[in-house]
Amino acid sequence: MTSTIALIGKSGSGKTTLARVLGDLIKTKFSGSSILFVDNDLSLELSDSFGVKTRNTIYGIKSGKHEYKTGIPEGMTKQEFIEWALEDIIISVDENVDLIASWFVTPKDCICPSTKLIRDSLVKLVERYDFVIFDCEYDLKYLNLLIDYPIDETIIVSNCSKQSLSLASKIAESSRKYATEGQMGVIVNKVEKNKLKEINDIAKSLELDIIACIEKCFDDCKETDFNKIKEIIEASYSRMNLPQ
Repeated sequence: MTSTIALIGKSGSGKTTLARVLGDLIKTKFSGSSILFVDNDLSLELSDSFGVKTRNTIYGIKSGKHEYKTGIPEGMTKQEFIEWALEDIIISVDENVDLIASWFVTPKDCICPSTKLIRDSLVKLVERYDFVIFDCEYDLKYLNLLIDYPIDETIIVSNCSKQSLSLASKIAESSRKYATEGQMGVIVNKVEKNKLKEINDIAKSLELDIIACIEKCFDDCKETDFNKIKEIIEASYSRMNLPQ
């Protein structure tokens, strides 16, 4: 059974770093499990973080601008072609770890037949993996345009200012109907130790559930800091709606 995680929030809040941390933690906890990263952010920052300068995206399949690695096999149905094309753009970034990028997504009211075929094919693709981590554009609404699939754990990534936490509350509200009920929390980035109580008080007033706070000195994304962030997330992992 596939376990799904979606990281949402304002651009620059640290979603991509935390996606990588969660992937690394899952790989450590569940050796041999398969992981799919889905880069659902228009900036393709997750792909960049793996050193992948991808030109081939799900949108490229729909628009007909994808550059296929091999010649297109003959005699396929449209559904078979879409499934084959998705396979063609998957990138292996580590053992049992793959990446696929979406870029633009199409509104649900689009009548183009390929839109439904892509969505159906993506469901089949997701269900092949043990864990799927979505690095999202802003909220779950944009992800839902790409794929209509249950999200087990939704994590809103926020900076520690009152304004950022207020925005996190709005993101939670717009995303709630797409998330598993009761399984949405906040990871707060760039936190100063003397601000922890204040942040928790603000979050409580906004009815936000804080999963973890990451101290400011750990936010440089250096290797040592990455490991410290991983320790913090590992300590909070039991609070997530994921296999333990």
